[in-house]
Amino acid sequence: MSYLFDPATPAAVGIAESASLFPIHRIYCVGRNYAKHAQEMGATGREAPFFFLKPADSAVYVPAGQTGTVHYPPLTQDLHHEVELVVALDKGGRDIAVDAVMDHVFGYAVGIDLTRRDLQAEMKKAGRAWSIAKGFDESAPVGPIVPKAAAGDVENAAIRLSVNDQLRQEGNTDELIWKIAEVIATLSRAWTLQPGDLIFTGTPAGVGALQRGDTVSASVAGLPELRLTIA
Repeated sequence: MSYLFDPATPAAVGIAESASLFPIHRIYCVGRNYAKHAQEMGATGREAPFFFLKPADSAVYVPAGQTGTVHYPPLTQDLHHEVELVVALDKGGRDIAVDAVMDHVFGYAVGIDLTRRDLQAEMKKAGRAWSIAKGFDESAPVGPIVPKAAAGDVENAAIRLSVNDQLRQEGNTDELIWKIAEVIATLSRAWTLQPGDLIFTGTPAGVGALQRGDTVSASVAGLPELRLTIA
């Protein structure tokens, strides 16, 4: 049996200090997983974790030491940045126990969840899904994945984002409301996780607007910095 046309090249990101690529299966994102960001978005307390997805091909891979390019998307006048620690899985499963989760983790990277905030607000007001606000082309820039053995303590690491060298977001991953193991275990009860899944774990406070021509620098201590310009 043959395909009607050639399948698209699989989406992938690089692995630090390796010529191999990490093929992307799905991109899961956790909403409101830092208390101060949850508060700035109107939430209070420790809500149960909730998730949304981005298409695999929304990822824009930026190698270490390079500055990538992301195009300002259509249909918005309010594009926002959200720096995040990204978890990469190399084993799948369902109903994964919290104490077994780390066996499924390959490594970590820095990512930016780009958001059409004005469209998100419209969808919220109308009680509609956020896909148009979160899952657009080039909405998931990500840096090289560092294997977990080389990544250090990513759950107690400074996380920052600057725009044109002005600090916008600053926090520590120890402020995650739902920790990495809890997030993965919860996800595995809703979906069958697969090798190649990426999980954006949430963003600290300070999200804000980007303009054409801006240069963005995002970092998590111990991982390669992610740099890009908005074209």
